Amino acid sequence: MKISTSAALRAGIIQLIAVGVLALISRLLLPHAAFESFGWLIGPLAWVVAATITALAVQLPLPPSWLGAVLAGIPSVIATVLGAHWLGALIAIVCFALWCGGLAAHRITA
Repeated sequence: MKISTSAALRAGIIQLIAVGVLALISRLLLPHAAFESFGWLIGPLAWVVAATITALAVQLPLPPSWLGAVLAGIPSVIATVLGAHWLGALIAIVCFALWCGGLAAHRITA
């Protein structure tokens, strides 16, 4: 598979920053109980918002970027179930960055 290294690197950095900022904002604005009750919704929504920010910043089409975000999020779900949430998030960021690099290399359009 052909991957644009520069696009993958940009996507990884932007996704890491976007996820971090959204996590910080949600932690400051929401009580801990919200994460216990609705973490299954808050996390994936923040992930998709971060992926949208990343795709727009790297100038990638949204539908295939969202598909990549969903697929890259699978390791994060598995890690969360196993008790390693942030490790899963880092793995998901790397997977998503590689997906974005592939989209950029193949000039995938919506």
